[in-house]
Amino acid sequence: MDETEFWEIVDSTREAAEGDPEDHADLLVERLLRLDPDSVLDFARHFEARYNRAYTWDLWGAAAVLLGGASDDAFDYFRCWLIGQGREVFEGAVHEPDSLAELLDGFDEDIDGDGEELGYAADEAYEQLTGVIAPDLGLPPQPAEPLGTPFDFDDDADLARRFPRLWERFGPE
Repeated sequence: MDETEFWEIVDSTREAAEGDPEDHADLLVERLLRLDPDSVLDFARHFEARYNRAYTWDLWGAAAVLLGGASDDAFDYFRCWLIGQGREVFEGAVHEPDSLAELLDGFDEDIDGDGEELGYAADEAYEQLTGVIAPDLGLPPQPAEPLGTPFDFDDDADLARRFPRLWERFGPE
């Protein structure tokens, strides 16, 4: 599976789910079940590589603005959700997290930002297809610390300075 096919699967299932992350995960599993197990593992590798690539302090700070704070788990689920938003949003956010202010049409923290189930879709499909858990994907592990320079997510002034467009659009009122 190449990158274009990976993103086509992500996009088509998100569109069919009309943006609902839980429905998106269910539809993604259904779509992956139409593939052979090796292709499901290819999809999982693409997903995991992007998940690890999004492990940056700046993206975590952007998630904190959008979510009103972001624990370790919340940031993990945010990265899954971000991949689920498609190539343009994902690449834009990884390149410049503040660009999420323009890349997101809307953001409802009660629905958006939590794509936990998307992160399990390939594993679930693989297990349903084969009856066994997915093997190790052979990718380098996620770094112990996010890339970049750490900063205080509780410092509203710093968040507003680092992410002015996100802060203006999604920050506390």
